[in-house]
Amino acid sequence: MDGSGSDTGASRAAETEDRRASFRPAAGEIPTSPGVYRFSDRHGRVLYIGKAKNLRARLANYFQPLHSIPQRTRRMLALAARVDWTVVATDTESLVLEHTWITEFQPPFNVQFKDDKTYPYLAVTLRDEAPRLLITRNEKIRGARYFGPYPKVWALRETTALLQQAFPIRTCNDADYRRAMRSGKPCLAGQIGRCLGPCSGLVGVEEHRRRVEELVAFLGGGDASHLRALQRAMRDAAAEQRYEDAARLRDQAVAVEHVMEKNSVALPLDADLDVFGLRSDELSAAAHQFIIRGGRIRGERSWIVDVELDDAPSTLLEQVVQSAYEGDREPPPEILVPVLPDGAAALETALRARRPRGGRVRLRVPERGDKAQLMDRATLNAGEHLLRHKLKRAADITARTDALVELQSSLGMSEAPLRIECIDVSHLQGTGVVASLVVFEDGLPAKGAYRKYRIEHTRDDTESIYQVVSRRAAQLNEQRNRAREDPEARAAAGRYRDRPQLLIVDGGVPQVAAAQRALTEAGIDDVFLVGVAKRLEELWLPDDPFPVILPRGSEALFLVQRARDEAHRFAISFQRQRRSTAIASRLAEVPGLGPKRVKALLKHFGSVQRLRAASAEEIAAAPGVGPALAETVREHLDAEGLVGTDGSAIESTAEPSRLSSAVSEAETEGSEQ
Repeated sequence: MDGSGSDTGASRAAETEDRRASFRPAAGEIPTSPGVYRFSDRHGRVLYIGKAKNLRARLANYFQPLHSIPQRTRRMLALAARVDWTVVATDTESLVLEHTWITEFQPPFNVQFKDDKTYPYLAVTLRDEAPRLLITRNEKIRGARYFGPYPKVWALRETTALLQQAFPIRTCNDADYRRAMRSGKPCLAGQIGRCLGPCSGLVGVEEHRRRVEELVAFLGGGDASHLRALQRAMRDAAAEQRYEDAARLRDQAVAVEHVMEKNSVALPLDADLDVFGLRSDELSAAAHQFIIRGGRIRGERSWIVDVELDDAPSTLLEQVVQSAYEGDREPPPEILVPVLPDGAAALETALRARRPRGGRVRLRVPERGDKAQLMDRATLNAGEHLLRHKLKRAADITARTDALVELQSSLGMSEAPLRIECIDVSHLQGTGVVASLVVFEDGLPAKGAYRKYRIEHTRDDTESIYQVVSRRAAQLNEQRNRAREDPEARAAAGRYRDRPQLLIVDGGVPQVAAAQRALTEAGIDDVFLVGVAKRLEELWLPDDPFPVILPRGSEALFLVQRARDEAHRFAISFQRQRRSTAIASRLAEVPGLGPKRVKALLKHFGSVQRLRAASAEEIAAAPGVGPALAETVREHLDAEGLVGTDGSAIESTAEPSRLSSAVSEAETEGSEQ
C-alpha cells in the first residue's frame, strides 16, 4: 500500500477536530440541569437529538479525543456546526421533549422507527349521528374509536362479519346512509337484517347509539355482559314460544362467543396489557407488540429499526414504547418488556400522562408463567419480522447492485466484486477445528459452491486462516494452470474453480495478515482481501493501519454482514454434523446399542448437547433403553470425554488462545447439507 489511505484518514480526523473546535461551548456555559440537546449542520438541519440528566457532563463526552469516540458519533461530528440545548425541570420532561423533537425533525443520526407495513384497524365513527363500523387503514378519522391494529385483513373481515351478527349496527358509507334516510328505503344490509340502523325504521338514533356503545365496550375489554344478556333474552323468547326471535338471539350469542374465542390467551378476562418483544443483529432490529385487552390479543404491530453502534436493547425499547403510543394511542396499565429501559421511572411517568385521568402505568419484565410465554411469542414474532426484512432486502436487485458498486468504491477495487468468497473458522473449546467457505455471486448465495474444511495441527485462529487460504490459493493456481493448457478445462472445473474478485476473512488485523501471507506465498495478487471485525463491523485491508468504515445501514455493509454470518452458520453446522457423527460412532461401541437404538436415542434428545447433559435416569426414559443400559451409556460418555465438567458444550468462532489437534486433514467438497 502507498500510505495514501493513512494520509486520507489523518486528514479527515484533522478536519473533524477543527470543525468540532469551532462550535465547542465553554464548559461553564453548559448547565448541569436535565435537558435536551441537538446538533445541527451548517444549513440548520438537525443531525442528532439527545437527552441528559446533566447536560454539562453529557455534552463533554462529544468533545473527548476522537479515537475514544464511537465511529458513528465521529461521522455526526464531522457534519455538525452547532450544538444547542434546552433546560427542563425533570427527567420525565426531557424524555417527552426528546421524543417530540425526534418525531418532528427526523434527525438522521437518531434511531428511525418504521412500521414494516400499514395495518388495518376496526373503527367506530362515534362522531357521526349514527356511528358506523368499518375496516380502515386511515388512523386519522376524527372522532373515531380504533381497535387493533390487526395483522391480517382477511381475519379482520371474518371478525367483522361475526360482529355484524352480534351487533347489527350501521356499516354503510355516509352517501348510502343519507340516501336511505331521505328515501325511507333501507340499504341492502338493512333489508336482509344485517344492519338495524336508523334508516331501517326499526330503531331510532338513540337506540342505535346504545347498541354502538355496547359494541365499543365489548371490543374495548371483552365485556361478557352483552353475551349474558343475549343468552337470557334467548331463553325468555324460547319460554314464550317466540322461536324465530330465539333463533336470531341464539345466532347472535354464538357470533359473540366466536369473536371472544378469537386470539384468546391464557390470561384473566380483566387483563389489559401490551407485550413488546425485541430481536436484533448488528445492523437492524425488529420490535413486535401484542395488544391484549380483556385477556385476549386484540391486535399486534411491528417495527423495523436501524441500529446504531451504541444502541443497547434498553435504549431501543425506551424509544419503541414511546413510538407505540404516539397520537391518540392510550397505554394500558401494564406493559411487559424483555429488559427494563434505563429511564423506566421517567418513561412510566410520561406514559401515565397519556392515560385518561392519569391512571397508573407499570413497566415490568415477566419471569415465569403465562406472561413470560407471551413475551417469548412476541420475541419469536420479532425474529420472524427481522428475518423477512433481511430476505426482502437481499432479494432487491437494485439494492444488490448498489452494494457491489459501493464495495468497489469504498475498498478501491478495480472492478465490482461479482464473486465474493468468505471464510470463517469454528472450533469446540479449542478442539475439532473446522472452517467454511461460502460464495456470493452477484450479491446472492451460491450454495452449490460452498465448501467445508477440516484442519489439523493448528496453533491458533490465525494459523487456521492461513491453512484454509493456502489450500484455496493452491486450487486457484491449479485452475489457472489448467486453463492455460486447455481452455476447456476451466469450464469443466465448475463454479468452484471460478476466481473471486473479493476474499473476506472473519477477523481483524491478525487474520488479514495471515491470509495475505498465504496469498503472497502462492503468488496471487489479483484477489482483493479484506477482514471484517465483528463488533464494530470494520473492514481491515492488508498493511493499512486504518479500517474502512462503511455507513451504518448501507447496502454494502449489509452484504458483507450477510456473507460473514452465512460463513459462520455454515461452519457451525459442519461442526455439529461432525460431533453428531462422532458421538453416533462411539455410542455404537456400547454393548447393547445397535445402529437403530443409537438413532432412536439421538432422536429422543434432539441434539448431541442434550444427550451429553442428560443424567442416567433421563437416558433410561428413551425408547428401548433401560436403567442398566442407561448407566453404561452414561459411563461411556464420561469415559470418552464427550461431556464437559458442567455437562455442556460450547460452540465458538471466537479467537482461542490455543487450539489443540483435531482430526486428520481432509477437505469435504459438496453442496450444503
